[in-house]
Parts: sequence; C-alpha cells; structure tokens
Amino acid sequence: MTAATPIVEMKDVSKRFVRRLDLASRIVNRLGGTLRDEVVHAVDTVNMTIAEGEVVGLVGESGCGKSTLGRVVAGIHEASSGSLHYKGVDVSTLTGAAAREVQLKVQMIFQDPMSSLNPRLRVEQIVGEAPQVHGIVARGELSDYVDEMLLRVGLDPIYKKRYPHQFSGGQRQRIGIARALSVKPDFLVCDEAVAALDVSIQAQVLNLFMKLRADFNLTYLFISHDLGVVEHLSDRVVIMYLGRVVESAPTGELFEAPNHPYTQALLAEVPRLESQRRVFVPIKGEIPSPLNPPSGCHFHPRCPHAHARCKAEVPALKEIAPGRFSACHLNDAA
Repeated sequence: MTAATPIVEMKDVSKRFVRRLDLASRIVNRLGGTLRDEVVHAVDTVNMTIAEGEVVGLVGESGCGKSTLGRVVAGIHEASSGSLHYKGVDVSTLTGAAAREVQLKVQMIFQDPMSSLNPRLRVEQIVGEAPQVHGIVARGELSDYVDEMLLRVGLDPIYKKRYPHQFSGGQRQRIGIARALSVKPDFLVCDEAVAALDVSIQAQVLNLFMKLRADFNLTYLFISHDLGVVEHLSDRVVIMYLGRVVESAPTGELFEAPNHPYTQALLAEVPRLESQRRVFVPIKGEIPSPLNPPSGCHFHPRCPHAHARCKAEVPALKEIAPGRFSACHLNDAA
C-alpha cells in the first residue's frame, strides 16, 4: 500500500434486501394479482474513500442506510453490487487466511452493548476468546493480555470474572471496545457507539476513542445522528440521505458553509447557544420509504429548491472545491 492508497475504498457499493413473495402472495398472483418481491434499497451506489488514521463521521436521519453501510464495511453484510477495497485490495477476491486477516483488521462497535455482548460469558471470555482462537496470543499469556486490554479502555481487571449485566451501560461499551481492540484492528466502524449512553458518559467514551486513536493509530468510520458528537470527533463528515452520499467535506468547512440543501437543513436544526432568537423550521415532510425511493434526486420531494431536473436526473457526487464533494444540480447552475 502506497502513502496515497486509502485504507478503505468503496466503489459503487449498493446493498439491497429482498423479501420474496410468500405462498399466499404467489397464489394471489396466479389468480391475476400483480404482487412483486419487496426490495429495500438500503445503500445506493456509494463511493467513498477513508485515509489511514482519518476519522470520518457518517451522518443522516434514521433509515438513511448509514448503519447498513457500516456493516458492509465491517464484512457483516455482503454488498449487492460494487466493490470494497481494503488497502488497495478488493476484499471479494480474498480467500482463506488473507480474508480472515482483513476480517480481523476491520472491527465494529455497536450501539447497544447489552445486545452485542454474550450475557452467558464472563468479561475475560468476551475479550479473550477471539485473540486466542486466531492465535494472536498464547493460552498462557491470555490472562495478562485481557488485563491489558481492559486497562486500555479504563476498566479494572479485577472485575473480569463478572458478567455483562453486572456493569453499567458505559462500562459495557468499554468492554465492547476492548473486545474489538483485542484482535489488533486497524479500522473501527463505530455504529452510534455513544447514542445509548448518558451525556456525561458520552464525553468519557469519546475521549477514550481519541486516546485509542493516538495509541494504536486507528482509523474510524464514526456513524451518528448527533452532529455535535461528529463535529467534535471527526476530521471529515459524510452526509447520507436515503442510501446515497449527498455531501462530503472537512468538518470545519462543512459546518461553516454546508452546500447541499439537505445538509443545510440538518445544520439549521442543531441547537446553538446564541443570544438572538430564531425560528425553528423542521425539514418538510418525512423521509421516503427505501422500498419505493423517489426518482432523480431522492431529496427533491422535501427540497425547497427542487426543479424539474431534480425529479428526473440523479445528481452526480462531484468535487465543488478542493476536498469538498456535493451531489446537487444547483452546483451546475452556479
């Protein structure tokens, strides 16, 4: 991998979930019905690169496909089309030991630690199982290795004999982070990793993420709906809407001057400590269903600037300034 090669690159990645017709529906069709398989377009032709050591914040409304995209990157879901490259290599071409190595190097931290931790295992088993199975640490060194991982995330190893339900939410999230770190990853996908925590605990966990980034030279894809968290943590922000990337820019530039109408609407809703009064105007309408997304630009039914071209033609995500990308036909008219 050269210095210019991104650690992760997505090329036209799409993910669709298909619900096949059941027996009753097929009988209806035989009797003259027109029922069809239901296809959820969760991720739609996403192109994205993430440089080594970078923290990329992925933002969008609930249902926009950001968690699904994170699971594709982590290898939990297989892309329906397109390709995912890790350090310049198409992961779909890897088999055997090479494929397992990439799987270990990209780990995921989930939103609800209680659901993602096995309630029947003690902490020492949760953190120590994977490194032992994959030969990262010898059996005789495993206890000390688990202790080291727990200390890295701010937990006292004295509690490693406990079960997940005996910890607080913040402590359980730290256990999940220790589990991910135990296999020595390069890249972490953090899916709403602090959303389920109290605000004071959120700050502690965010600071932990920043410390671990420095200690282990980690790269993050940080998925969140909280723009305040993303602004604090990220080097670059990617905005998704209904499965598509609509804008990407360095964090400071995006918050200072958002380009896409959807990004502008999102930032306008962020609470600010200001002396002047302002009128709160929510985004018009509801996010459309991914079962039947709108034609053209997916945002056009809710966009105050939409015109005929927006309804008919998908806007390309293109560079509008150095390091800034946006998918909006308004940029062509400017």
